[in-house]
Amino acid sequence: MNNELIAVDLADKKIGIISKEDAHKKGVLHRAFSIFLYHDGKMLLQQRAFGKYHSGGLWTNTCCSHPREDNLIGDAKQRLYEETGIAVTSLKEIFVFNYFTKFSDNMYEYEVDHVLVADYTGSYKPNKQEINRMKWVEVDWLAKDLVKNPQKYTSWFIIAVPRVIEYIKKHQKPVK
Repeated sequence: MNNELIAVDLADKKIGIISKEDAHKKGVLHRAFSIFLYHDGKMLLQQRAFGKYHSGGLWTNTCCSHPREDNLIGDAKQRLYEETGIAVTSLKEIFVFNYFTKFSDNMYEYEVDHVLVADYTGSYKPNKQEINRMKWVEVDWLAKDLVKNPQKYTSWFIIAVPRVIEYIKKHQKPVK
């Protein structure tokens, strides 16, 4: 994937293209996606690689990145495969939210984040440049751990995950 992001307004309308570096150094609002894979009341989390330029070593959703041009689902599937080795046939967008985080005087995250989900049961192979490790966790345990240990998780994950957990509980298949 190239290094250009879609700059957007508050309503997620494209207003231009900006480099990833400039978007994060200047705090420019841009489009992003967060993928949450789940199955049987569990969610697949990743621990970000320690060498990432922000939030290294923190736990977060299965995959997150930025779409290129106007192919949100296609770009999300491609990035999921690049980061985790996971190929899914479908992703469903369940909500969108805006957030701003200041990491330092010259590092910001200001995104319109599209939250995508899929029920998934297969294997994974993390790209070590992106991910330190991955694990499945029970969503009830996760909800409690987020209250006790919020410093272990990324800022966008803390915002999005309560609604994702609610979605998972509502849409999980009954155990046979």
